[in-house]
Amino acid sequence: MDLAEHFFRREAGRLVAALTRIFGVHNLALAEDVAQDAFCRALEVWKVRGIPANPSAWLMATAKNRALDRVRRDRTAFTFAPELSRLFESEWTLAPAIDEAFEPGSIRDEQLRMMFSCCHPKLPEEAQLALILNILCGFGAKEIAAAFLTGRAAIEKRITRGKHALAATQRLFDLTQGDFGMRLSTVQRALYLLFNEGYHGASTEPVRVELCEEAIRLVELLREHPPAATPASFALAALMLLHAARLPAKLDAAGDLSTLADQDRSRWDRHRVALGLTLLGQSARGEVLTPYHVEAAIAAEHASASTFAETNWTTIVSLYDRLMAIASSPVVALNRAIALAERDGPDAGLEALRAIQDSERLSDYPFFRAAFGELSLRKGDSAVAATHFRAALAVARNDLERRFLEKRIAAATTTE
Repeated sequence: MDLAEHFFRREAGRLVAALTRIFGVHNLALAEDVAQDAFCRALEVWKVRGIPANPSAWLMATAKNRALDRVRRDRTAFTFAPELSRLFESEWTLAPAIDEAFEPGSIRDEQLRMMFSCCHPKLPEEAQLALILNILCGFGAKEIAAAFLTGRAAIEKRITRGKHALAATQRLFDLTQGDFGMRLSTVQRALYLLFNEGYHGASTEPVRVELCEEAIRLVELLREHPPAATPASFALAALMLLHAARLPAKLDAAGDLSTLADQDRSRWDRHRVALGLTLLGQSARGEVLTPYHVEAAIAAEHASASTFAETNWTTIVSLYDRLMAIASSPVVALNRAIALAERDGPDAGLEALRAIQDSERLSDYPFFRAAFGELSLRKGDSAVAATHFRAALAVARNDLERRFLEKRIAAATTTE
């Protein structure tokens, strides 16, 4: 039976959130075990009886029954969630309390609390991401290690340390706490990094659609919770949707990387483009301009151009200038240089590339040297372009990048 991986991952986060509300964050391992037990039961039963009409409801009911049995069996030996312990003492209140934990609104709130708990400012950024992927998205250590080109043992340590830190808090983050705003910016940053890793990360796969989808799902939780539905959250959601709309065209018919200039725009998801543009408009209600706003505005310019030739590069360069002013980085400078080359020609682009500060941080990023190659080729300096493409090939991170750069080398050498 071919069960959708994404379905189980999505449900894992919802189940663990509900079960953690019942057992308490200090019993997170127990919540994960009960969720895993529900999945195993599903695999056994569905293999024989077929997938039910509402598999999500089936899983929830199974997990709820398992939780009820576990609390009845161990309520005198275990300390469960402090806020629910009193309700577990009587059969009259036990079942209703567990039913309430599995209500959609409760699950949403618990997922938010879990997300904010995972993004504790004192936890290293890499630990925050590992926890989100593991607890809320259902990714195993091996998958997370592959996504971030990190050893599995290192990821397992991050997850273990992070879970120990969560358990030590005794309670998940209270969404009414005074440091909600500070935590919110940390959560937004984590989801931004999660999406970027899926969209153009350093994994063995240049496009990890499931990471992008999980980031979109989690930022949707922010938009549904009024205190978290800030202009920055709307801008972040717009940015993700406008980029995700282009995912169907990131690979061509042969399965190779396709540049923005060569993408078949008829394959772009126009529903997501429209929703992204709507959310970008809604994000403008505040007075603070965040990097998410500017990046989403750049993505909107690309999404609104019917062809690559019709792209408004003057506006895009202006937006990159604004982004450099509020969130300067070598990657932003690289993208600005590429946009500048489209507006003013390859010489202007090459000059901007050479002027990038801290460019050594891009030494392992293949598309930094590839940008030099493209602009040199556009100038007619084929030999120089080939040299740059070979340097980019030397740091390519996966087979698709290697094939793409080999084609660019071939294009440069045939024109020498």
